[in-house]
Amino acid sequence: MTGYLITAFIYLCAAVIAVPVAKRLGLGSVLGYLCAGVIIGPVLGLVGQEAARLQHLGEFGVVMMLFLVGLELEPRMLWQMRHRLLGLGGLQVGGTALAVAAIGLLLGLAWQVALCVGLIFSLSSTAIVLQTFSEKGLSRTPGGRTAFSVLLFQDIAVIPMLALLPLLALPELGASAPSAAGHGGEGHEALNLVAHLQGWQHAAVVLASVTVVVLAGHYLGRPLFRIVADTGLRELFTATSLALVIGVAALMSLVGLSPALGTFLAGVVLANSEFRHELESNIEPFKGLLLGLFFITVGAGIQFGVLAEHRWLIIGLTAGIMLLKGAVLWGLAALFGVRGTDGWLLTLSLAQAGEFGFVLLSYSAQNQVLPADLAQLLSLVVALSMFLTPVLFIVFDRLVVPRYQRRGGEREADTIDEHGPVIIAGIGRFGQIVNRMLTANDIRTVVLDREIGQVDNMRKIRIKSFYGDATRPALLHTAGIDDATLFVVAIDEAEQAVELVRYLKHAHPHLRVLARARDRLHLYHLRDAGADYIVAETYHSALNMGSAVLRELGVHPFKAEQLRAAFEQIEQNSIDQLYGAWQQRGEGERVGTNYLQLFFELDGIIRQAMLRDRDDRHPRSARGWTPPPRNYEEVIELPDID
Repeated sequence: MTGYLITAFIYLCAAVIAVPVAKRLGLGSVLGYLCAGVIIGPVLGLVGQEAARLQHLGEFGVVMMLFLVGLELEPRMLWQMRHRLLGLGGLQVGGTALAVAAIGLLLGLAWQVALCVGLIFSLSSTAIVLQTFSEKGLSRTPGGRTAFSVLLFQDIAVIPMLALLPLLALPELGASAPSAAGHGGEGHEALNLVAHLQGWQHAAVVLASVTVVVLAGHYLGRPLFRIVADTGLRELFTATSLALVIGVAALMSLVGLSPALGTFLAGVVLANSEFRHELESNIEPFKGLLLGLFFITVGAGIQFGVLAEHRWLIIGLTAGIMLLKGAVLWGLAALFGVRGTDGWLLTLSLAQAGEFGFVLLSYSAQNQVLPADLAQLLSLVVALSMFLTPVLFIVFDRLVVPRYQRRGGEREADTIDEHGPVIIAGIGRFGQIVNRMLTANDIRTVVLDREIGQVDNMRKIRIKSFYGDATRPALLHTAGIDDATLFVVAIDEAEQAVELVRYLKHAHPHLRVLARARDRLHLYHLRDAGADYIVAETYHSALNMGSAVLRELGVHPFKAEQLRAAFEQIEQNSIDQLYGAWQQRGEGERVGTNYLQLFFELDGIIRQAMLRDRDDRHPRSARGWTPPPRNYEEVIELPDID
């Protein structure tokens, strides 16, 4: 018992130390987990043989992750993804497998071994890619959605791969390793209910299992969770959520299907359930912990002795596999119209081997498809490629994205055939409202945005906008900036918004510039750049919410509006003082000491104003009043004064 506790303590401490450091350095949590595993495993030797066993437990984090991904999707969305799911995903798996197999044949491998290696390296790491997408906010980008389609097809493709690999067995390997084969076979048969069935019987069982998952999720899921929710016991809801995921995964394993695919399907079925968010909140902590454990075990499982002995071969194979997969992905991205940063994101994010590679390598060795020494060598290639994946994301962030930002993207800017007195840079959630209000009052606008998908979406709902980078002077000239009166800056990137304001006030001093600020410090920078009017994007909505909270707590609506107005008035009166104090900050400081002192004083003034009696001198305990409605004399029968 003590040994297990010490091991758990070592793993947790490694994660707690390494991940924050990696995040602070901008490397991402995945690389932090991998480094933690390397340090406590091969470097310090604190963990060892248990890493392989724990890796199987950690792989369940992938199962949970796909369940959560399924909860975010609907069957309609999957149908919309069908072309890239089957077309792009199918071509990627098939093209990569055939390319790797062809190179294996040239290197003298038997065709069975070459095909097996090709299938293994056609898969990518669902765990690393989706986790990194989530951290970096790339999941909903066109490139992120395309990469997810390919990953989903890869997970589905594992099923026929598991069925095909035993057919590739080499007789000479079976004769040389009977004990290992027997062990693997017995373990497989004991946990597989369809191992001895005929082909049509196996297919029928698989179809029945999938049908059970779909029907049970649709008709029994909601009643079950409603009963559990009525108990009011949160721990019971958590237990039910885990039982659902584990049960579906176990059922899929028993019939020879991928547990990850089964739980993904269950998540899709429950995507429209009113319990979706509660399921997510209960599963998410377990998913994160198990995924972290999986990444640590990958790092801890790297055998530096074998790596040192065959270092150039392993490094060469890793680089070759990643370059080959990248070339296939880049070609398919061009074929399917995934260009620019989205094409690079697809290419770099999926260039590695995946966690299912470990499963297929072990399964292939057990079924006499791969020699044990080759399987061990290839497992290091899989691990090393996964280890390098966070580095590729860093390359994407620091080299690819800035390059396309400077170029304004790959697509040429639209031809702007309309001019107006107002130019709006950015047609996101903020710019949309400004534009709709102006066009509703017959004010002509020219809307610019450098997100191609956003421009296309706006055109679908008849909001005319033009693709182009508003920070490019040539594009602004085409948009008619010389004749414009107002310029609204509503782009997301804070630093670029400040630079755009500074350029506009320098090159076009006649122009009044109105800007959206993300926060208070951004507001000061925009004001420093010369913006004529600035509004914080969340300020007024937060004031409205605060007023609503006061009303819900029993404060009379008129009194709540008074308090809101008093708060806003004090804030407005202090803007110049706070801005002046901010300008006096020292070198390298976000805000100075004088600013902080003034801010705290302002907070005290606001509190005093909230506690002060109203201007009509009525005590705070008196009931507030509501102004009478318009034309109230027509509603109320007034007494006759004659």
